[in-house]
Amino acid sequence: MDKFFEVANIASRQAGKIIKDYFHKPKEVSYKGRIDLVTNIDKKAEDAITKIIKKSYPNHNILTEESEHLQNPNQEFCWVIDPLDGTTNYVHQFPFVSVSIALQKNQESILGIVYNPILEELFYSEKGKGSFRNGNHISVSKTSDIGNAFLATGFPYNIKDEKRNNIRNFTKLIRRCRGIRRAGSAAIDLCYVAAGIFDGFWELELCPWDTAAGILIVEQAGGTVTNFNGSKFSIFDKEIVATNNRIHNELLNILNNRAKLDKKDLKILKE
Repeated sequence: MDKFFEVANIASRQAGKIIKDYFHKPKEVSYKGRIDLVTNIDKKAEDAITKIIKKSYPNHNILTEESEHLQNPNQEFCWVIDPLDGTTNYVHQFPFVSVSIALQKNQESILGIVYNPILEELFYSEKGKGSFRNGNHISVSKTSDIGNAFLATGFPYNIKDEKRNNIRNFTKLIRRCRGIRRAGSAAIDLCYVAAGIFDGFWELELCPWDTAAGILIVEQAGGTVTNFNGSKFSIFDKEIVATNNRIHNELLNILNNRAKLDKKDLKILKE
């Protein structure tokens, strides 16, 4: 496992250097969707990561955001990579961006690294070894009441076109918790749950590279990660709930409309 971590760490640092070097410089921006951006730096960072991994493990699978395919199907090991999570943030020089690298063995994450090169935060975890930020052990919060919870979420790129766009969930929860933040990097949101900064996180329509590293970091920090049904989360699921475990059931109940709504909530949701 130490060799796996060494390779992932080198790859994340190399990609992070590229991202940081270009942070304040003009980028070539193109569109994968109406508001789904990609830059030439996403691709530079991805090339740097895959080159390092292939050199050490030429027969491993690689699943990346910009390539979106398994390069060596039917292998035991698969690297799941987001070279630049938070591209829209990056284009606007908002510093919540990250490199996310996970290694899965038989479809289970055994290593995860999330690196924000702008804020110099490196989160990482290996299965069975706990979770860390910049070398310091981290753990989830102890908040046990949703009313005191500090939550995070995000909205899908098809928010303008689809009814299932997370706005109703946001409306239900913003009136019940202490606060909600939408920082724009699911990988960082998950790490902040692991570090006890956020008490919980939920989102819809994420992709495998958004979550593969972060879910392990949350779980190894003592948290819980499921889909909306409460079942064990798969990186191919389209809905995720990650919490400190203590508020998990309460959050699921609200998301699944099992919690009682007051008249003000009902009025807002009908509008």
